[in-house]
Amino acid sequence: MASTSGTLQAFAKSGGAWQPVFAAMPARIGSNGFSDTKREGDRTTPTGVYAIDGTMYGIGGNPGVRYAYHRLVPDDWWNENSDSPGYNTFSHGPNPGGPSEPLWQISPQYTHFAVIRYNMPATPGRGSGIFLHQSNGNATLGCVSLAHEDLVGVLRWLDPATNPRIVMAPTDRLNRY
Repeated sequence: MASTSGTLQAFAKSGGAWQPVFAAMPARIGSNGFSDTKREGDRTTPTGVYAIDGTMYGIGGNPGVRYAYHRLVPDDWWNENSDSPGYNTFSHGPNPGGPSEPLWQISPQYTHFAVIRYNMPATPGRGSGIFLHQSNGNATLGCVSLAHEDLVGVLRWLDPATNPRIVMAPTDRLNRY
């Protein structure tokens, strides 16, 4: 069985060397662990190096992030319908169909979250809606989740001017990146 627990570590380059910014934080990943070949609905967290999207979201008000922030309202969806032209994007309006997520209804996970730019631009069926969000204590559907306090600390620290990246992989495979 794949591990669904991990550690999130944040680093910044200082004097030419990577230095830890926070103590290591317990994290949860997909219920089927990591995958190099993520597919829609497989409940795995994709391995790789990804950017953070330009807008952060949440049911709650802006916790003080440096990114654009959208407070979720009814009919805010993450389009996870592989057959639609807006696959793997934020959508406001009618349900885009398929397994799309009603973002405003998913609590506490979507109190605040950052979009991990996996499968963007989107290839249908490759997976969608990969976020850094609040943990509910369980494995995720493919996202990375943290305790509320840890999440808010990371979201506030992230700075779009530094073009941050997230590396997602088992520890024994980090050397690939």
